[in-house]
Amino acid sequence: MAVAVAKKNVAFIPAQTIYDRNVRVELKTLRVAAYCRVSTTLEQQEGSYEAQISYYTEKIKSNPNWKSAGIYADDGKSATNTKKRDDFNAMIDDCMAGKIDMVITKSVSRFARNTVDSLQTIRKLKEKNIAIFFEKEGVNTLESTGELLITILSSQAQEESRNLSENTKWGLTRRYENGIVTINHKKFMGYTKDEKGELIIVPEQAEIVKRIFRMYLEGSSIGEITKALEADKIKTVTGKETWHPGVIEKMLVNACVIISITQ
Repeated sequence: MAVAVAKKNVAFIPAQTIYDRNVRVELKTLRVAAYCRVSTTLEQQEGSYEAQISYYTEKIKSNPNWKSAGIYADDGKSATNTKKRDDFNAMIDDCMAGKIDMVITKSVSRFARNTVDSLQTIRKLKEKNIAIFFEKEGVNTLESTGELLITILSSQAQEESRNLSENTKWGLTRRYENGIVTINHKKFMGYTKDEKGELIIVPEQAEIVKRIFRMYLEGSSIGEITKALEADKIKTVTGKETWHPGVIEKMLVNACVIISITQ
């Protein structure tokens, strides 16, 4: 009597690329992408957009252990953040999709001029075990030198943030001293701006503001004021037919603050 043998189902699990820090970058079998960027006339004179693409194409092709994952290049972008760099963003998307193992680029400044953007991108790719190799600095972000770079960039990011905050406060202070006050008049009931940027009263809106204050002083609650305005089809400063109690409350609170300051 023949004995039935159960058929085994074998699932094939493909090997994943594992980053080995004991193997030099040049000897790894990796899908490598390059990022190039020029943004000023000087940069274009010293090393043109086309020259960078040609350089990295040959560099990746010349290494038998590297497989080209694409050359990403942005030309003429001078923005200090990464939002307007189409190829840069496409490259990061491909990294997150598992299409790239390592990115090579000329330098940290060429990769991202904004320290915060650079730091966030490095950490984002590091979590996916994707290396960024900066040629000028000789730094691989997945090696010990990368940890040092991240520490330095973190310090720079904090300093940049502090300087930006101080510069912003300084600028606002100087504007206030010169009598220049920035107000979002589009969401400011009762006022608009003239061609000189000066606040001027809008009579129709001023009557609405007066009505709100008068009703409140006569004993109406915020909810009652809201319902009365909606019943009379009076629109908000942004053109909406529904009044939120919080808006009325802010108007009343702001008025109290102004009165206390001027007294």
